[in-house]
Amino acid sequence: MKFLVDAQLPRRLCAWLREAGYDAIHTLDLPLGNRTPDTALLDIATREQRVMVTKDDDFLQSHLISGNPEKLLLVTTGNVSNAELERLLRANVVPITKALESGNLVEVGRNALIIHD
Repeated sequence: MKFLVDAQLPRRLCAWLREAGYDAIHTLDLPLGNRTPDTALLDIATREQRVMVTKDDDFLQSHLISGNPEKLLLVTTGNVSNAELERLLRANVVPITKALESGNLVEVGRNALIIHD
């Protein structure tokens, strides 16, 4: 599974995903870095079949209205430390990826993993 991590999430999230065996890039890895427009991020996610990982409601609305990005991991933890975010994602990476194999929208919060159909 391949991931595209949005600007408001830590770059080291990609390192955590890579350690778990996944292909992950951060917006900082792109030529325009965190200034890459959302439309370009959507194009990359579609072209490279990447799961968009974001806190941004704009991507959720786009997913719900147009199905783009096709697959979305929405982080709804609010403000948490990077260490807490890492703990949540490490604890849930297997169920998240399994859910994204058959579904298109997974939401990870502080206390819940929600799989939307």
